[in-house]
Amino acid sequence: MIRTRVAPSPTGPPHLGTAYVALFNLCFARSQSGQFLLRMEDTDRSRSSAAWEEAILKAYRWLGLDWDEGPDRGGPSGPYRQSERGEIYRRHVEQLLEAGHAFHCFATAEELEQMRRQQRQQGLPVGYDGRGLALGSKEVARRLAAGEPHVVRMKVPEEGECVVADLLRSEVRVGWGQVDMQVLLKADGMPTYHLANVVDDHLMGISHVIRGEEWINSTPKHLLLYRYFDWKPPSFAHLPLLRNPDRSKLSKRRNPVGIDYYRRMGYLPEALLNYLGRMGWSMPDGNEHFSLQEMQEHFSLERISLGGPIFDLERLDWLNGAWIRKLSLDDLIQRLVEWGFNEDYGLRILTHLQPRMNRLSDVARQANFLFAGHLHLDERDFAAAKLDLAEQQRILQCTLWRLEELVVWERQAIYDALRRLAQSMGHGLHPFLEPLFVAITGSTASISIMDALDLLGSDLSRARLLKALELTGGVSQRQRRAWEKEYRAFV
Repeated sequence: MIRTRVAPSPTGPPHLGTAYVALFNLCFARSQSGQFLLRMEDTDRSRSSAAWEEAILKAYRWLGLDWDEGPDRGGPSGPYRQSERGEIYRRHVEQLLEAGHAFHCFATAEELEQMRRQQRQQGLPVGYDGRGLALGSKEVARRLAAGEPHVVRMKVPEEGECVVADLLRSEVRVGWGQVDMQVLLKADGMPTYHLANVVDDHLMGISHVIRGEEWINSTPKHLLLYRYFDWKPPSFAHLPLLRNPDRSKLSKRRNPVGIDYYRRMGYLPEALLNYLGRMGWSMPDGNEHFSLQEMQEHFSLERISLGGPIFDLERLDWLNGAWIRKLSLDDLIQRLVEWGFNEDYGLRILTHLQPRMNRLSDVARQANFLFAGHLHLDERDFAAAKLDLAEQQRILQCTLWRLEELVVWERQAIYDALRRLAQSMGHGLHPFLEPLFVAITGSTASISIMDALDLLGSDLSRARLLKALELTGGVSQRQRRAWEKEYRAFV
């Protein structure tokens, strides 16, 4: 049985790149009459949340991705949240320790940082120096009995090399001297990605691991764990990364990468999946316009190109327009209702607009920014604010960083975060919010900015802040680094 999986982390908005990986896993499994699983990698306790998990499930359902087993559906290989599989990981770590394939490390964060600093000063490769291996069994037992904080690391061979076979590439050879002694179990008892990923893939019967090429360098660690456990490893295929037109990696610092941004902008899920499918893959007949079902029917790994797919918004717009024009008028009306003109969203909006209305037609003017994608702004729109343009840009940039870190996106959490940020930056709340009003609503007179951010959602709100920085002249890399240093000091 062919079994593939996608394993997103519920630590932020659903990411376009993870949906791209999920699509290719789904299509390969379906093309082979296999099964596709969804697993939540939620071992980051400080950043994972149930709200982000639900957002991921909602985004994948909107796209039309369908999974056979997962946290919402159950299945014979559950649980499907890594946070619920702690005892499983601990058993496997004990197995590695007993076999001598892993060891306890009691080095503090300060000691490890000093180690790396010395390595850099001496021009040596930066990595763990194996100091935990020098501890005798009695010393380890004494420290464990005393309850000293520690992690568990994997042993790595001192000589030889690892040969990584990839279904999309030629063999990759990595010397074991280049592989770090990876932490497997963190001090809080939670597994790292590397341990949980291997254990889960084996126990869930994953036959093919199809993931982004950024994981190629980690594959030797994973193959070593398969060897230590005496398990047959799955087949690996590393997909090319999505890239911006300038060939840089697609990232939230450059372009919107949240799935909800594309939903709020009015892209059809069929068009977005179609476009993601064209990222490094093509139909046998060369047709650019195809459905998910057609992609599944014709999918093969052999047709994946490694050239580095370019995510071009203009091309996506063209493709989305083609899908829109295929709709009947009745279907188009229904899509518009589902997109933004539905009762739920209408009630949320009217709660804030009704106190400001004198005519029903006021809705069109007052609610325009809540249905628009990007606003038509330029530098002059920010001229009425009390602060100079450079300080407004600093506020926009720091707000963007702060909102990226929010675990819960709701009005009170947004208000608390921005109020503290304004105080840290030495501003009263009102002047601090002025550039945000313009960037988010296009006006200095609108509903509460907190309500506006809450209604627009995380992805579109952050995209508008990013756009505002661009429209006000942009920020140099040097200036951004200086601001980020200040920001890290006061958050």
